Amino acid sequence: MCRLFLNKKFQMLWEGKDPLVEAFAITGEDFREVKARRTTRFEYDGKGYFIKLHSGIGWKEYFKDIFQLKKPVTGAGQEFDALIHLHKTGVPTMTEAAFGCRGWLKAYEKSFLVTEELCHVKSLEDLAKNNEGKISFPLREKIIKALAESAGKMHRAGLNHRDCYICHFLLDEKLLAEEDKVVLYVIDLHRAQIRKKVPLHFLVKDLAGLYFSAMTYMFPDKKDVCRFLKSYFVSSSSLRQIFSEHGPLLKKVQKAAEKLYEKENGRKMPQIF
Repeated sequence: MCRLFLNKKFQMLWEGKDPLVEAFAITGEDFREVKARRTTRFEYDGKGYFIKLHSGIGWKEYFKDIFQLKKPVTGAGQEFDALIHLHKTGVPTMTEAAFGCRGWLKAYEKSFLVTEELCHVKSLEDLAKNNEGKISFPLREKIIKALAESAGKMHRAGLNHRDCYICHFLLDEKLLAEEDKVVLYVIDLHRAQIRKKVPLHFLVKDLAGLYFSAMTYMFPDKKDVCRFLKSYFVSSSSLRQIFSEHGPLLKKVQKAAEKLYEKENGRKMPQIF
């Protein structure tokens, strides 16, 4: 194995066995299959898990990404590293249970990642759709604050998501019902990148994705966006100062979000500023 991590349960389950062989033999409910990646839900010892299996993208896809100036996603390693990074950063996310990879040639590397199932959760996109976008003001205010704090911590820690839409933030409905507490888990991190500082291009891409998807499903108004910015930048400054200091970035985000919105909805994005 090139790299291997097993929690205590999977150490016991696969003791004396080849973890990669055992992982690829797991059966359950298939949730998604895209090219060389498959996601399956299964149960072990009364607990639900999800496993992502990467079987190697091949040289054609590898060099296709290279020629398009994209970093190829060759296995589960990026997501595993992103989970560890977010735990250290204090951003709620999935809990890793097992990970392994094998192969010296990146294009044909085989790998797997097992995460614990998140229970009693709903994506922000589904929440908005189910409520026809009409989320109560107190809850919407808490969600916006939690979303901004997660995104801000993530970016300040040098991690960009690359698929940063509200469908990839899951609300813990149990904590909300029992403690009136909003906790959002960020998921689907297989394309995430970690650096000392997020490059402007990827920062714009992440923020535009959030803005576009929020405008599409949650119908935020000007005050919602302002609340997000105050929490995202962890700023005690006035909004005038925030727009003055981060104006060039926010203009790029607005433009990128408008392109996404028009492509998805076939009409121009509503102007709120």
